[in-house]
Amino acid sequence: MNARRSNFWALFWGALAILYFFLPLYGTLDFSLRMKRGELSLQAYQIVFSDPRFWEGFRYSTLMALITIVISVLIFVPTVYWLHLKVPQARPVVEIITILPFIIPAIVYVFGLIRTFSRPPLQLTLSPFTTDILIVTGYVVISMPYMFRAVDVGMRAIDVRSLTEAAQSLGSNWFQILAHVILPNLRIAILSGALICFATVMGELILASFLVRPALGPYMALLGLTKAYEPAALAIISYALTWFSLGLIQLISRGGTAQQFTGR
Repeated sequence: MNARRSNFWALFWGALAILYFFLPLYGTLDFSLRMKRGELSLQAYQIVFSDPRFWEGFRYSTLMALITIVISVLIFVPTVYWLHLKVPQARPVVEIITILPFIIPAIVYVFGLIRTFSRPPLQLTLSPFTTDILIVTGYVVISMPYMFRAVDVGMRAIDVRSLTEAAQSLGSNWFQILAHVILPNLRIAILSGALICFATVMGELILASFLVRPALGPYMALLGLTKAYEPAALAIISYALTWFSLGLIQLISRGGTAQQFTGR
C-alpha cells in the first residue's frame, strides 16, 4: 500500500511539473501560429526569418558566443587544471569568485564597465571593435559559472596527477600535457560548458543593449515592444535553440560514455 501511494504521488508531482512547464510553452506556440485570423500559419516565423535585423543579430551573437567559448576554454582549463594539481586548498575562494555573476546584477556590472572603460586611459567604447572586445569580456564573466563548473566536473572525473606524472615521465612539457593529455579527456565537459555558454550569450540582453551592439537579445526586446505574434515566434525559436544545445550535450555525452566502456 505504501509503495502504491509513493508511486501515485511521484506520478502526480511529475505530471504537475510537466504541465507547469509545457502549458505556457504550448500557449506561446499556439499564439505564434495565430497571426492569420481563424487558421494556423507560420506567417510570424516567415516575418522573423525575412527580417535582416534578425540575421544581423543572430550572426553577431553567434560570433560573440564562439569567441567567448574559445577565450573561456583558454582561461578555465589551465586554471582548473592547476587548481586540481597544485593548489586544491584555493578551491573555496575560486568557487566564490565564479558565482559572483549570480550575485551581482547584470545592470550593475554593465554600468561598471561603461564608467570604467568609457574614459581615459582605457576608452574602449569609442569604436565598434573595442566595444566588441569589452562585450566579449563581459560575456566571459557572465558565462564563467557554467564553464568553470563544467570543466571542474570533467577534471574531477579523471586522475589529473597520474596523467600528468605519466606525461612528464615521457618528456612532455606543460603545454603538451594540456594540449595532448588533459584537453582530449575533457572534450565532453568542455562541450557541455561551451553549449551552455552559447545559449547564455545568444539570449543575453543587458550588456548588448547598454553597449549598443546589434545582438539578438536587444532585437528580441525591441520586437516585443511593437509586435505581438513575432515575439512569440522568437521565443519558440530561442527555446528550440536551447533544447538543441541540451540535446547535443546529451547525445555526445552518451557517445563519450559508450566509447569509454568499449575501450575505443
